[in-house]
Amino acid sequence: MRRGAAAAAAAMSGLCDPPGAASPPRPPLSAQDLAQEVKAFLSGVDPVVGTKLSPSEHARCALLLLRSLPPARHAALEHLRGVFDDQVCSHLLERENGGPHPGAGPPAGGAPGLAEVVQEVQRVLGDFVRLNPQAWAPVVSAWSIDLMGQLSSKYAGRHGVPPPAGLNELLQLWMSCGATRTLMEIYTQCLAAMIGACPDACVDALLDTSVQHSPHFDWVVAHIGSSFPGTIINRVLSCGLKDFCAHGAAAPGDLLFGGAAGGGGDKRVPKIASVVGILGHLASRHSGSIKQELLRLFHESLTPARDQHQKAAVPFLLQLAVMSPPLLGAISSELVDSLKPNVLNQLHQHFSSLPREDLDNMVGIVVHLICQTSAGAYRILQFLVNTAMPASVITPPGPGLHDGVREACDRVIQLLLLHLQKLVYNRGNPGGPAEPSPSSPRPVPFLDALRPHVRDLCVETLRLERKRFLWQHQLLSLLAVYSAPHSATDALFFLLTLARSQEELALATQLYAVLSSCLPDLLPATVKACVCQIHAGRLPEPQIAQLFRNLALVVQWEGGEAGPAAMGAQLGAILSRHLPDLAQLLLHRSPDVAEAASFLLAVCPLPRAVPPAHLLAAVRAAVHQFFAVLRRENAAGVWYSGRVLARLSAVSPAAAKAVLQHLVEAALRGGNAELFGAVPEKPAEEASRFEETGDVSLLDVNRRFTAAVNFSGGGVWSVFHAGVIGRGLKTPTGHRETAPEAATRNAQTFLSLLLRCCHGGRPTDHPALTPPGAGVNPEAAKAVAAALVEAVCPEAAGGDLVWPPEDQARGTVERDLRICRRFRQNPLLFPLLRVVAAGRPALCYCSVLLRGLLASLMAHWDASREPRTAASPWHLAASCSLVACMAEGSLLPPVLGNMHEIFHHLAPFEVHLLLLSVWDYLRENSPLPQKFTFHAQRGVFLRDFARDGDVGKHLAVLHSVLHKNIHRLGLLAGRFRP
Repeated sequence: MRRGAAAAAAAMSGLCDPPGAASPPRPPLSAQDLAQEVKAFLSGVDPVVGTKLSPSEHARCALLLLRSLPPARHAALEHLRGVFDDQVCSHLLERENGGPHPGAGPPAGGAPGLAEVVQEVQRVLGDFVRLNPQAWAPVVSAWSIDLMGQLSSKYAGRHGVPPPAGLNELLQLWMSCGATRTLMEIYTQCLAAMIGACPDACVDALLDTSVQHSPHFDWVVAHIGSSFPGTIINRVLSCGLKDFCAHGAAAPGDLLFGGAAGGGGDKRVPKIASVVGILGHLASRHSGSIKQELLRLFHESLTPARDQHQKAAVPFLLQLAVMSPPLLGAISSELVDSLKPNVLNQLHQHFSSLPREDLDNMVGIVVHLICQTSAGAYRILQFLVNTAMPASVITPPGPGLHDGVREACDRVIQLLLLHLQKLVYNRGNPGGPAEPSPSSPRPVPFLDALRPHVRDLCVETLRLERKRFLWQHQLLSLLAVYSAPHSATDALFFLLTLARSQEELALATQLYAVLSSCLPDLLPATVKACVCQIHAGRLPEPQIAQLFRNLALVVQWEGGEAGPAAMGAQLGAILSRHLPDLAQLLLHRSPDVAEAASFLLAVCPLPRAVPPAHLLAAVRAAVHQFFAVLRRENAAGVWYSGRVLARLSAVSPAAAKAVLQHLVEAALRGGNAELFGAVPEKPAEEASRFEETGDVSLLDVNRRFTAAVNFSGGGVWSVFHAGVIGRGLKTPTGHRETAPEAATRNAQTFLSLLLRCCHGGRPTDHPALTPPGAGVNPEAAKAVAAALVEAVCPEAAGGDLVWPPEDQARGTVERDLRICRRFRQNPLLFPLLRVVAAGRPALCYCSVLLRGLLASLMAHWDASREPRTAASPWHLAASCSLVACMAEGSLLPPVLGNMHEIFHHLAPFEVHLLLLSVWDYLRENSPLPQKFTFHAQRGVFLRDFARDGDVGKHLAVLHSVLHKNIHRLGLLAGRFRP
């Protein structure tokens, strides 16, 4: 009987074991004993004693049947599930109670000896897998992985169990539990045993369980993936692709938009969400392996020997990318690098036979993925643009692109721009329950990643390459609106800075025309950014100059399209607010930057009210720039800087006075005076260095005056270096001589600017009503006079205007000689006197200069023993200019003012007598402003000489000289009648 039962059990074992399986060696069990064990297992009662089996005894009974009776395998494994469940519950209770207490007995829900049963289960199942992995590994792995999934979901809401988001804490909790740790070791042993053969069954079980119990099952995926990254990644992708094809998703576009809209995998492909979850867990530590496997899957799908599953790899990968942004970011940049012309041509050939609807779905999902891409976004954009560009005449080496590839990329770019436009301009409008609120606009990762590349986009746009610059210009506008205000300001700033032609500059005005409607403060912010970048030293000098020239061109644009004209008007008004910052750049060390700044200030409107400190700083800088460009003989720079000064002088009477004063002072000083033919009073090297650099080294001066001096025996007199004894005076250092033609041209340029500034500062309320022959504004001429006196003879500035007697004038001989010497050294002084004389009665304020010059000339002619005045050409010209100037300024009556016409026909003593008569007239009729009367009809000040008495007594000498030289001056006698 027992032998027959044993034979029957052996036969049943052969029928019910997995194919090829053989149970591990076990002690022989009689049929009666086996029947008793089956009865005990089914009833839970000891058939011999009749008492109820303890949990550990019941579990060991299941193990015995698992070893001895293969047909009971599923029932035994199902019963063992409860053992592991009790152990997990006991472990969680211990954690809640703070750990086991000595003598407290077994915890609730648990039983003594179950831990040993768990270890015994691991040994038994391990033996099965080790002896016959092909048969037992799929069964045991499916049981263990499914049990871990059930336990994870069952106790997910238990107190003390971390939420699924805390993956590390959850993994630490379950791996500290003996039951779940044992299950993990069992599954790991099964997977390790099947890696060399076919691990698909184990991986399928993992995917199925992940579909059912995610996200509570994620800790299992994380641990197994970390243990077998290569195998898990490869097999998960392989199994996911097979499931993708098995559920009817092999055609592109079948499930793409469903997955994209729902945020997860389609219900027809249940495993794809699990694939995404598993790869997402592994991406943090094994991103390299994931990239490698994804790229391998992609390239294998393009080979001629691909199978049916591999043909669906591209839609499968697109679906994964839609569902998992981390996977998209991990592969996007590397995938773009691998898209060589031959790969693109293979893709085109692969999808060219698909229906139009499927292709549209593919293109749509690609556009969606690009918008959600942040890693390598700029490289993706460059790839699309470069690929979509029409073929060049010059063919590069290597395989060429198919025209269909270019057309596809062209369409992708157009749809991308359209989709980005919808995303950018609809960010604040919630479109449904899934849309974000207006307070938290939906981000666009592609545009977020392009923020640091605004300058690169501007550079590419300015290349003006056919379609390329149009696409990138449109993208710039979308990026500017999306990342306003910073990206908008940066984009406009870079376009204004880097544009080198009017065609390129028009892109900036077009961008502003697009953005001005939604960004009203864009232009002020851009100008402020320009100023900040310049003063922070972040722009090279050529770009600063180019920026100023471009700003000036935009301000100058008038008419034509509304965009440039509107931008120019607004830009000019905004730039006027930054007058101090722009004027400061007139002093820039780079001539190009300073000239460009003057060009900009020459075309920008000036503010109506300027603080005095800002105005004076601007005037000083503009005067410095004027003489700098005049020294460099830059005609354009002279015109710009002169226009700046003329416009500054028109701001207010005080501004006109400041401009005139600084112009005159600068023109008569050092190196600037040499531009007009002046001879410097000090060595030209020192003067020019002081004028150009503005600093003097006291150490150099001390060395120059104390070099090679022997202080030991020479006394104090040894420090005087008037020259070398026996060789005459020391040779003065040579100075830069200005050619007469250049000096004359410079003088004309300067005087023309001075006259413009004099007219610009007219204090009348209606300058347009001023008669054209009104001459120089008296107040402006007075400012020139004050500056002239201050520059030539500063110690006499503000002195008495009354003409002193001749004997009192003898006390100022030294000063008079110095005044005369200054006039002789600087040819510009007489033309400046003429300018002052044109603004009657301003010449009265130059009385001290006139007295000194007249006294010196009289002394010269009195001491001269030459027969003719032509022997002293400068003194002759100075005498004629002085008398003519006083006549023009109405300090002398016409009959006396005309006497300079005969000076070159007279002898020196005769000129002395005539000048003496002029001195006497001025002494009796002092040049005072009170003697002038303003005539409103003519708009000028006039002097009535009849009110000064009879002028005939001052003409006796003149008539005597005429009578003596009647043979030569008879024709001119009529001009000297009173």
